[in-house]
Amino acid sequence: MADDEELFRVGLSHILNRYEDVDILFEADNGQSLMEQLAEAEELPDIVVMDIKMPEMNGVEATKMLRKEYPDINIIALTTYNTKPFIRNMIDVGACAYLVKNSAPQEVIHTIRQVYSNGFYYDKLVMESIRSNKRSTKPKGDKTSANGEFITDREKQILELICRQYTSQEIAQKLFISKRTVEVHRKNLLDKTQSKNIAGLVVYALKNELVPNIIIE
Repeated sequence: MADDEELFRVGLSHILNRYEDVDILFEADNGQSLMEQLAEAEELPDIVVMDIKMPEMNGVEATKMLRKEYPDINIIALTTYNTKPFIRNMIDVGACAYLVKNSAPQEVIHTIRQVYSNGFYYDKLVMESIRSNKRSTKPKGDKTSANGEFITDREKQILELICRQYTSQEIAQKLFISKRTVEVHRKNLLDKTQSKNIAGLVVYALKNELVPNIIIE
């Protein structure tokens, strides 16, 4: 957990430590401290809960560094700012989920579990923010262009279910195929869209309207 508000940070740690499936490895009061502790850590966390406004190194810069140096660590933004520009900025630099600090504890633990299981968790506000930041230009000669013609019908089916936050096992059961087949399609989608992870794949799909049938509840 990285947050410069000690009272909030300690309070949230106390709440999360009540859950058997959550273990707080360490806390940091700014992005620089977080990076230093990660560099010395014997065990890396699966998830970092990141505030945006912090001294020395803010959450945006820390997220950029984390994505570059520790790509397997998922980042959940947890902040007081809930406007679309802040949300888009954090998602664009690599956050896999976005929460505001007045969220209920049950919502926080649910998001952590979803990110751990699926690699991302985007609620209604986050999806609307991503969709409102569509690509305005089409890269010349880029096969991963916004028309989606490079994606097969089966891949589009799987992509839509991924965006609906189904797990690989759930997708396999829904489409009557093996989990391994789903994983192969997921890898192909990542390669074709040049996305680094599932969160990036979902952002790409929403921005380029590859999943127009998604209904945000």
